[in-house]
Amino acid sequence: MYAPQGVKTSPKFPIPDTMKAWVLGGPGELSLKDKAVPVPKRAEVLVRIDAVAICATDLEIIYHGPPASIQGGPPFNKNFTPGHEYMGTVVALGPGVDEYRIGQRITVEIHAGCGQCKRCREGMYTACHNYGLNYGDVDKGHRANGFTTDGGFCEYQVNNINTLVAIPDEMSDEEATLVVTAGTAMYGLTELGGLVAGESVVVTGPGPIGLLGVAVAKALGAQPVILTGTRDNRLKIGLELGADFVVNVKKEDPVEAVRRLNGGKGVDYVIECSGAPNGVNEAARMVNRGGKICLAAFPHEAVPVDIAHIVRNNINLYGIRGEGKSATHRAEAFMSQKRFDATKIHTHTFPLEDLPTAIHYAKDRVEDAIKVVVKARGVSAAHKVAAE
Repeated sequence: MYAPQGVKTSPKFPIPDTMKAWVLGGPGELSLKDKAVPVPKRAEVLVRIDAVAICATDLEIIYHGPPASIQGGPPFNKNFTPGHEYMGTVVALGPGVDEYRIGQRITVEIHAGCGQCKRCREGMYTACHNYGLNYGDVDKGHRANGFTTDGGFCEYQVNNINTLVAIPDEMSDEEATLVVTAGTAMYGLTELGGLVAGESVVVTGPGPIGLLGVAVAKALGAQPVILTGTRDNRLKIGLELGADFVVNVKKEDPVEAVRRLNGGKGVDYVIECSGAPNGVNEAARMVNRGGKICLAAFPHEAVPVDIAHIVRNNINLYGIRGEGKSATHRAEAFMSQKRFDATKIHTHTFPLEDLPTAIHYAKDRVEDAIKVVVKARGVSAAHKVAAE
């Protein structure tokens, strides 16, 4: 039975020596295999994974490789387990850990910076200078679970204590997987100005981050909040999450619509979550002079940007990666206080052993899937369960 030297465990949470884990072979090839349960080091805990949400970045990694990088290259055929938006229960403590207790429910951030480089010391651990340099050799202290080290499509995973966010017992497993998504939106608003009460905000792209971007902006007091996109059903969810106005870009010019809805002038902030080729240029024409744009998504190809317009109008651009500067803690606080209902974007749940079907639903948007969750326990049969 699992009993590594120096690691604290509890008989209330017995841990096997091996676990089931999905392993990436070639592009798009996932197989369920046995892996050794990992061992936490100093400042780390072992998490029993209870639920994992599927992110669009997971799909990029599974089918194309980047932005994951294992052993200095693409993650294919290297015994790599993807998945990064997970929550679970602390079941073992590494040496010296007393910040969390065994049996505590938590959700996780992706990145644990090295703690030594300039960016980590500034709190920008998602921009750690050692990111991608160790490729699984965690002696530097850096981890990016599901990117440079094994992720969460399995039964157990190691996490640095700095990546943990305690959650209340009242929060469901499915909702807890969404904290990191809300945290990304929160990080964007933190970089744009933090306190946005009374500021006008546009969110472009009603994917999971965009929809929760609407919710976070409204919870912070933004007025108005405008959501743009191409799918009326998702725009409707945006209204339910707090958007004052929605714009279907297939039916009207989004720049003209935004200016009309904001009294004929540009808005203060734009959170660009669409990744559309024209996303940056449209955002630059939606903001007022001196406005700010957060780039939270990225096009698949290099795109031309009207730099002259940005310079002439003193527009500020901010790129964010993930959920930095402890934004997940602030997002969790909002969710625990019921400032918004993140579960509105959760549409389907599958058991962990049915991960390929879950990926199919997420990738091909079957039944208009938005956020698909897989659970290691608590879901019987290999059939999907639609969210109520």
